[in-house]
Amino acid sequence: MIIGRVPFRISFGGGGSDIDTFYRRHYGAVVSTTINKYMYTMIHPYFHKKIRIKYSRTEDVDSVADIQHPLVRECLELMEIDKGIEIASVADVPAGTGLGSSSAFTVCLLQTLSAYERTMRSKEWLAETACRIEIEKLGEPIGKQDQYAASMGGLNYIRFNSDESVFVEPIILKPEIKQTLQDNLLMFYVGNERSASRILREQRRRIEEEDKFNAMREMVKIAEEMKVCLIQGELDAFGALLHEGWQRKSRLTEKITDDHLDDIYATALKAGAAGGKILGAGGGGFFLFYCEPEKQEALRAALDLRELDFAFDDEGARILFYSDIGAASPPAAAGTPPGKELRDLSCQSNTH
Repeated sequence: MIIGRVPFRISFGGGGSDIDTFYRRHYGAVVSTTINKYMYTMIHPYFHKKIRIKYSRTEDVDSVADIQHPLVRECLELMEIDKGIEIASVADVPAGTGLGSSSAFTVCLLQTLSAYERTMRSKEWLAETACRIEIEKLGEPIGKQDQYAASMGGLNYIRFNSDESVFVEPIILKPEIKQTLQDNLLMFYVGNERSASRILREQRRRIEEEDKFNAMREMVKIAEEMKVCLIQGELDAFGALLHEGWQRKSRLTEKITDDHLDDIYATALKAGAAGGKILGAGGGGFFLFYCEPEKQEALRAALDLRELDFAFDDEGARILFYSDIGAASPPAAAGTPPGKELRDLSCQSNTH
């Protein structure tokens, strides 16, 4: 049995600039952090020498080509695993809520499959390979930020360059600033779980319009200003930038927000929030707000929405458990007895 874990992410600014139609003309940049809500994948040898996959449904097939789940099919084909394996996945939050669940699943599956094959992979490899599978192989209209955030973990400034390279710069905060930032962020579930693909396809098309392209450039600038504000501990300014970023993003396409979400945002500002945004592509899922502690009870009462408690995660992708029962033994370099937590199998960061 092998169990892998990958964190979900929240993006503060720059979202959408990680799409190739933008960063090939002007570099993209986002500021994001991972949180202690996770995607888990579990692998176990399958007695019948077939392939069994358990997610919202169960597949039991004879060959990789018969798999309906596209991400599982592509990952198994890449790793050249064609039989005798059982894969299951569970997550702390539902898909389609703006926390990067699809890419987190891809990264997590690649990680556990690598461990199953007794191969240690870098975090950079996991992110790059997940991008290749989702964007190039499957043609999803998504960007690259989710794969790198989930794999690397932590609070980062991530830059997307026209030559397809990605630079990940950790944002190092003083402990008291980091704690205050975490304490001032609240997340509320607004429902309307959705696929990001439809919204992102529209956004990709609109970015080709000059005014939308220029608006995205301004959002990149906001992400860069956010990084500076965080490093300098100017959290009030960070909250104001969160508000400015949401105003600009909501004008990119009419599918990002609607009257209901606009009403929620207006109510939050009136109750004391300094800024906020819908996480992910937009349309629903989780609303993130920056609000000082003394105003948070008023915010909760005004919104009357389900709140998701969370904390920051700094680890990124890792293997939680490795047992050799019926499977290949762990890599010799790990040096950990079967059935023990295998920290040395956690993929190491390889940032630029």
